[in-house]
Amino acid sequence: MEISVTRDTFRLAQVFTISRGSRSEAKVLTVRITDGGITGWGECVPYARYDETLDSVTAQIEGLPVRFDRHELQGLLPAGAARNAVDCALWDLEAKRSGKRVWDLAGLSAPRPEITAYTLSLDTPEKMQAEAAKHAHRPLLKIKLGTPDDMPRVEAVRAGAPKARIIVDANEGWSAEVYADLAPHLVRLGVSLVEQPLPAGQDEALRGIDRPLPVCADESCHDRNSLPGLAGKYDVVNIKLDKTGGLTEALALREAALAQGYKVMVGCMIGSSLAMAPAVLVAQGALVTDLDGPLLLAEDRDNALTFDEAGVHPPEAALWG
Repeated sequence: MEISVTRDTFRLAQVFTISRGSRSEAKVLTVRITDGGITGWGECVPYARYDETLDSVTAQIEGLPVRFDRHELQGLLPAGAARNAVDCALWDLEAKRSGKRVWDLAGLSAPRPEITAYTLSLDTPEKMQAEAAKHAHRPLLKIKLGTPDDMPRVEAVRAGAPKARIIVDANEGWSAEVYADLAPHLVRLGVSLVEQPLPAGQDEALRGIDRPLPVCADESCHDRNSLPGLAGKYDVVNIKLDKTGGLTEALALREAALAQGYKVMVGCMIGSSLAMAPAVLVAQGALVTDLDGPLLLAEDRDNALTFDEAGVHPPEAALWG
């Protein structure tokens, strides 16, 4: 079994800004696993917030033994970007070997398109209103927040897209007091969910408080081991394959979260269609799907995912799975 890791860069359609900074390109790692003349592939996006770099994740992957299977992989690497790319490559390899689609191998129903959020970059209220108006035809918009001027931005987006459903991502930038103050106003403006208002590890203040605006755990939820610490604090969990460490754990986390009464959101880092493809399977029936990474790019993989009025479609076999 041969494993190769390459670095790929995709230009963004425009500069993308959140409260932590701005970027003009997406840097990803592509993993290819070849065995018996058949190659499967997967993609991951190392994330500095989780102390990951292109170099550190590459080293993790290159340190794997010469042969292992997908089940053994779960104990060889921790949840995170490295395991994600390898796990998804192994799923793709298995699908190509068997001539079956991944969802058949996983015992899932054939996936259908899912409406996905479209994320508006953090900017001045005036520019965000103009951008919202440009995308007002989209049914679901996501706003990056986490600054002292959050309310004017939300009001501007609502003015620009009066009919769109809106969710917001505070990126760990609020306190419990800010949440309590803003939540009623956000509900009035038609916002239906907020991601990670408080910093992960400092979110105990959410426990048991009135949450008129549902709260979604993002940085506070990585895999099934995160679930015990979320009770009483969150209503929704955001499943991202770069956090769970691949499709295998993502499907298990979805099942466990639903069984414990959480709603599910399926999100992404900014990556190509190859990174989104496995996540479309996890997103089936989710409360919120946020797989807009390819929509933010100026360039994408060959055989890219289809996005239309029905949402993001499942991948063709020529792309993945």
